[in-house]
Amino acid sequence: MKEGIGVGPDNIFQAHYSFPIGKIKNMEIPSSLKRLYRHWNFHTKHNTTPRKEMGQKIPDNIKQFIRERIAIWKRKTVGKQPPYTTDLILARYRFCNIFREFDRQTITFHTLLNPYRNNFPLWLLNMFYCRMVARPETIQTLSLLSFDSIKNKQLLNRFAKLPRPRFGNAYVFPVSAIQKSKTPTRELFITKYLPTVIPAIAKEIQSWKRKSVYDGLQTILPIFGFNLSFLWTEVLIDTAYQFPEYINLFAQFPAGPGSLPTLRKINPGRNPSLLVDDLASLPFKTGLTYRGKPIQLSAENWEGIGCEYRKYTNLKQGRGRRRIYRTPI
Repeated sequence: MKEGIGVGPDNIFQAHYSFPIGKIKNMEIPSSLKRLYRHWNFHTKHNTTPRKEMGQKIPDNIKQFIRERIAIWKRKTVGKQPPYTTDLILARYRFCNIFREFDRQTITFHTLLNPYRNNFPLWLLNMFYCRMVARPETIQTLSLLSFDSIKNKQLLNRFAKLPRPRFGNAYVFPVSAIQKSKTPTRELFITKYLPTVIPAIAKEIQSWKRKSVYDGLQTILPIFGFNLSFLWTEVLIDTAYQFPEYINLFAQFPAGPGSLPTLRKINPGRNPSLLVDDLASLPFKTGLTYRGKPIQLSAENWEGIGCEYRKYTNLKQGRGRRRIYRTPI
């Protein structure tokens, strides 16, 4: 497939659903995902009453992008063979799912930590570890962290012998943030610093009653001692998937720089972290259900949509990072 053929501002979506694979309407999420996460009830009970702040409609192209990304996931899930879409950009390049719960790495980490859900401090310690390493192969080779300093020292020794690459997506954790600390490498930070600070953060989170990720960050970062807001945002999202009694994804949510161009297209005058919550008040039809009830888009989902649509438009214009999609073996 050649890049750029037939891709222009007026015909990006014109070929959607033209494959003889059938248009999938409402679809119940698989039982495996129901068992893996514990937050789905909250995604079906949110009040979708448009707010006064929503003075501008969502552009049709963004709506169509969301629907086609979900349709692609549905086609894969029901066992259709590729190609999964006639959109040349979506067919060629890698994108995160509209629901991050469906991403392979997220599923891998939550499956790995499923046995620890009854021990929140240990679960939180290892979820931060997983997101910091961002490479499942490394986690599986090294094993998980504990609050036992001897075991963690043994893990550090294995870390030192591990061939590179050891980490994925380095942008998630800027090493410069820790270079002047007592644990100046990622390996030391993971095995020596995290086990000392996570118990206090876990205790703080367990005192919350459906706090927003935005407010939660303001509380956690001073306890943590390092301004790693992006990484903690990721971990708090994961926490909300398993412990929704602590964190509310349908509330003010930090909007990263990657989502801002898209959010400005929707409403340039609204605070982006509030706008994503406004958008979650809209009754957007995802075509996905949990126990027969429609699953709704949260503020977290809308922030992610902002990032992915920005990537999509950049690729359409021949710009941005070109991550080629390859069917997993």
